[in-house]
Amino acid sequence: MTSIHAFELLIGMFLAVLVLQYVALRLRLPPAVALLVGGGALAFVPGLPIIELDPELVLVILLPPLLADGAWLTALAPFRRNLGGVVSLAVGAVLFTAAVVAVVTKLIVPGLPWAACVALGAIVSPPDAVSARAVLQRVKLPRRLMTLLEGESLLNDATGLVLFRFAVAAVLTGTFSFGGAVGTFAILVGGGILVGAAMGTAWTLLVRRLGDDHLMIVASVLVCWSSYLVGEALHVSGVIATVTAGLICGWNQHVLFTGSARLRGFAFWHVLIFLLEATVFILIGLSLRGVIERVGGIGVVIQDMAGPVVAIIAAVTLARFVWVFGADAIAGVLTRMGLRGLKRLGAPAATVMSWAGMRGVVTLAVALSLPDAMPGRDLMLVTAFAVILATVLVQGTTLGLIIRWANLQEDERTKPPLNLFAAEAAMLRAQLTAVERHAVSAEGALLHPQLLDSYRQRTTNSEKLSANNVADSHDQVAAHFEVILTAVAAGRAELVRLHRARQIDDETLHDLERDLDLEEMSAIAGRG
Repeated sequence: MTSIHAFELLIGMFLAVLVLQYVALRLRLPPAVALLVGGGALAFVPGLPIIELDPELVLVILLPPLLADGAWLTALAPFRRNLGGVVSLAVGAVLFTAAVVAVVTKLIVPGLPWAACVALGAIVSPPDAVSARAVLQRVKLPRRLMTLLEGESLLNDATGLVLFRFAVAAVLTGTFSFGGAVGTFAILVGGGILVGAAMGTAWTLLVRRLGDDHLMIVASVLVCWSSYLVGEALHVSGVIATVTAGLICGWNQHVLFTGSARLRGFAFWHVLIFLLEATVFILIGLSLRGVIERVGGIGVVIQDMAGPVVAIIAAVTLARFVWVFGADAIAGVLTRMGLRGLKRLGAPAATVMSWAGMRGVVTLAVALSLPDAMPGRDLMLVTAFAVILATVLVQGTTLGLIIRWANLQEDERTKPPLNLFAAEAAMLRAQLTAVERHAVSAEGALLHPQLLDSYRQRTTNSEKLSANNVADSHDQVAAHFEVILTAVAAGRAELVRLHRARQIDDETLHDLERDLDLEEMSAIAGRG
């Protein structure tokens, strides 16, 4: 395939993304499901070349920005507060699932070496950050569960990748050292944290001095790939380096970015992430044909591999249930014994946590990177693809139902002291104080009477809202901003009419349209 054909295929894939995303929205399906199924169907279109993925290139291009996006938006205080639970899922659950899958695989395929069974376990054990984000952004969960699931998705890839590399090395060399594996894992994680901290600090110093919105945005986009590549070049965990740098950047962007840089940067970043996430799922679907042909056709898959694959999917699913419920039970026992700081999930929340274990691009990319000499390679490829399909199509489409059944309530103890309206009132009081200092000259003359009145009125209204019932306040605010949005729509329609009638030029249209866009964004944020 020539470079031109590859580019044409890329454009065609993005057009397919638009259509499939639209279909998903109209049918109220998770977009990941539509993209995965649509990509699988496109893979068998006559004349379309087989998509051969370079696993290393897929990980380098797609994984760093998707990990960084999750890290940028992670709230550090809840993350630190729930770090024990995050590590339990990101390390403990991955290792336990890999062990269970290895045992089940060995029982079903006795001729497969133990190290190869562990390698298969490492491939299918870590839930995927992209799959989790694609599903979690469409559901509402209590803060603690969201923190646990998002934190797990950021860190578990490192555990799975390290375990996979050791298992493959053990198969190819015939040797394995448990102590050496633990020590190497510690070096990879610790080194990744140091590299990420250095890259995040360098980004902070750089952005502080750039002074230009476009340069700030470019630096923020490049830091994720830079962290990953530097980490891998230094033979530490690029995943951990990217996540660490993302946490630092996300924490500091609130004080480093200008308002315009944040609006522009987040708009660009959201579009980029949308395209990358969509690319992940459609590439998984498109690679289906190549995987099936590589192992000998669909007949071979059904006849020789269906039984082991179904058993491994069941093992992957049940192992997560066992780990989550078991860890929750142990937390309950330790709490009754007097150990403080542990919080039980409870059966409904544990069920949701156990069911939210979708696999994705990391599982496929790692499976495709298996060396040709690996025993059971064909079974591993088919199993990896089947686990992705089963978890995304089944768990991804039913997670919303499970959450509604669980009827989870927010823990009042985790709520911040100030609600939205009280925080807004405090912010406006600070703004009013600043305006009051500058609204009067040294001689006592009032310089900005309208500005002062405006901030006084806003502060008074906000304090009244914060004193009301929260539900009533939300209704009042929503109604207020709906009127503003109606006014914005009317203003935009009038602008377009004037422009079409050639009564204003393009420059005037763009200037006034930008003001309306900012007012609309502010109203949507206030209404939300």
